[in-house]
Amino acid sequence: MTLLTLLLWTGVSMFAQGPAIARDAKLEAKVEKTLAKMTLDEKIGQMLELNLDVMGKMTVENEKRVWKLNETMLDTCISKWKVGSILNAPGTRASSVEQWQEWIQLIQKKSMKYLGIPDIYGLDHNHGVTYTQGGTLFPQPINLGATFNTELARIGAEITAYESRAANCPWVYNPVVDLSRDPRWPRVYESFGEDAIVNSKMVVAEIKGYQGDDPNHIDQYHVGTSTKHYFAYGAPWTGKDRTPAYLSPQMIREKYFEPFKQAALAGTLTMMVNSASINGVPVHASYEYLTKWLKEDLQWDGFLVTDWADINNLFSREKVAKDKKDAIRIAINAGIDMSMDPYSVEFCVLLKELVNEGKVKMSRIDDAVRRILRAKYRLGLFDKPNTGGKGFEKFGSDEFATAALQAAEESEVLLKNEGNILPLAKGKKILLTGPNANQMRCLHGGWSYTWQGSKAEDLAEKYNTIYEALCNKYGKENIILEQGVTYNEGGAYYDENEPEIQKAVEAAAQADVIIACIGENSYTETPGNLTDLWLSKNQRDLVKALAKTGKPIVLVLNEGRPRLIADIEPLAKAVVNILIPGNYGGDALANLLAGDANFSGKLPYTYPREINSLNTYDYKVSEEVGTMAGAYNYDAKVSLQWPFGYGLSYTTFEYSNLKVDKSQFTADDVLTVSVDVKNSGSRAGKEAVLLYSSDIIASIVPDNRRLRDFCKVALEPGETKTVTFQLPAKQLAFVGADCRWTLEEGDFVFRIGRQEQTVTCTQTKVWDTPNI
Repeated sequence: MTLLTLLLWTGVSMFAQGPAIARDAKLEAKVEKTLAKMTLDEKIGQMLELNLDVMGKMTVENEKRVWKLNETMLDTCISKWKVGSILNAPGTRASSVEQWQEWIQLIQKKSMKYLGIPDIYGLDHNHGVTYTQGGTLFPQPINLGATFNTELARIGAEITAYESRAANCPWVYNPVVDLSRDPRWPRVYESFGEDAIVNSKMVVAEIKGYQGDDPNHIDQYHVGTSTKHYFAYGAPWTGKDRTPAYLSPQMIREKYFEPFKQAALAGTLTMMVNSASINGVPVHASYEYLTKWLKEDLQWDGFLVTDWADINNLFSREKVAKDKKDAIRIAINAGIDMSMDPYSVEFCVLLKELVNEGKVKMSRIDDAVRRILRAKYRLGLFDKPNTGGKGFEKFGSDEFATAALQAAEESEVLLKNEGNILPLAKGKKILLTGPNANQMRCLHGGWSYTWQGSKAEDLAEKYNTIYEALCNKYGKENIILEQGVTYNEGGAYYDENEPEIQKAVEAAAQADVIIACIGENSYTETPGNLTDLWLSKNQRDLVKALAKTGKPIVLVLNEGRPRLIADIEPLAKAVVNILIPGNYGGDALANLLAGDANFSGKLPYTYPREINSLNTYDYKVSEEVGTMAGAYNYDAKVSLQWPFGYGLSYTTFEYSNLKVDKSQFTADDVLTVSVDVKNSGSRAGKEAVLLYSSDIIASIVPDNRRLRDFCKVALEPGETKTVTFQLPAKQLAFVGADCRWTLEEGDFVFRIGRQEQTVTCTQTKVWDTPNI
């Protein structure tokens, strides 16, 4: 037995001691020198971000639509309005590296000529270079959450930064750490899942990958991040995008704020703000959340940018402002530094009026501009406004493709494998069916070459659909493609064509096994809203009809959120959830189904069984209660399809010897928790080791359990490793009824796998600080 001890610091135990990003005196002097030279018009221009589309138009050349930049309009935006930032891809469709180089170089040329200050160009490069043709698309963030492997997140971000800079883009609107705790929400797949610790560790890893090791000096191969959407954007009461959240103060502080706190402490240069409201307060209007919690409590000196036209929403939707001018006053005074006002320069006119009227102080303007200039200096844009060309030969390389394939393989989750039907031996005849079987759009998801991920198949021709990947793996002669249900590409993401289920049933007669690829077409944001969480009736009817043939069925779920499948799951011998795995998701699936790679993914969210039992793994203990004696029967049970952290492998793992170095502790202690993990099977495999704690008795109802840390280990057959976590005891604290962090005396249970250890806190501590 080989014994290897892995020491794992949580990476989320930091708290602000001094500035979140260390101050660089020389850099700060440059910022102050530049600021001192600027007029009010120049300062306000830095606070505006315009959409590139307003500076050009779409034309038709040789029967192709081509976007042309209007240099006169660009000149006006920069020379007259002093605009400091531009964003987006024309028509929200990916452009070539050469096009980006041409456009952004011209923008920088004019910015330096008229202002002496470089532009900061931003793109939604959310899981790779979304808007750059020929680059690498990684699995979506929800897949990275499923890997429980922070190193894969770091590598993917580093590659995305490199490819972004190859296209001359220095700023990306990523990472996303909106906790995906409601499966109805259309952006579940854009975050790392439902847990605060998973999101926290992943965001720290991604920020390091994107920005490098020193946020004060970001080199030409790295980019600035805009962590989003600060915060609780993923918790709409209705499940609909950009609608209000209603959350307890404890939930906000403990869970929804935590990943953003860690992003700030990791040095994210900027953050994008939640479009909606929390407990009736629009986040864009909240001085408490924007300035006090983030800028003051954490001493974070980055800048805050709105989401798309969100200042307008303060009067048009939220009704907390009487008009746009009033909305600008509220947002800027709350702490917004840059307005993404994509189609209008009216922001500049109105903000100048507000300053002259004394309704926005000059000190607030200087603070906002100082933050924006600081980011531009940190990115090296003053010295080198443009990047790309020589030194960026790895763009779209095989090396980057290999990294994306590994991430996809580690992210796809085996949920069921009755009778070890998987791996599938070669030589069998396979019926491949379902709407997700033969198009890249489903594998890529939203934010893939286009905003919705639609109408982009021509940009993904070199990648393999599931059908193409299985043909390569098993031989085309062994794959029968009869989809039965297909999507209507001319409609909404949920629209389907008239089903042809009988054709699939008839084709099953020739097959030994059926692989049904079901799920969702691509979407994002409001167009991805739904009214029914059940998987479509057509798709479920397809599976039910195929089950009657008696042929074994493997369900492949390809979906951005967990759709209800309780009526068809029992009909399948195996279930694989591939989530949204990117460019190489089909190849990864083929490798896993054939046994050429081993499953190691685990669910980053709770998969629900029924619409009235939507829950998360860290539910309150009183949400699950047995029968109550008395005049009526009382039965509350947490019903789910598969739990958070669940995932199977082709090998088996055994946990033993769970130890905690202290049986008693106080808030100042660090607890060392260790466990032995053995690969007890016959195949090499990787295992995500998850450390949970439960507070047995508390002054407010405790959570059932909380994930405290995790790591991933690779084990050969028969190999054992000892995994060791260092957990500061204060991380076991909760936010009490008085909204203060509290660690109470009493018992705590640590769990890893089926191993448990009980330890005791001997002294209660209550903190007076907002963060610990």
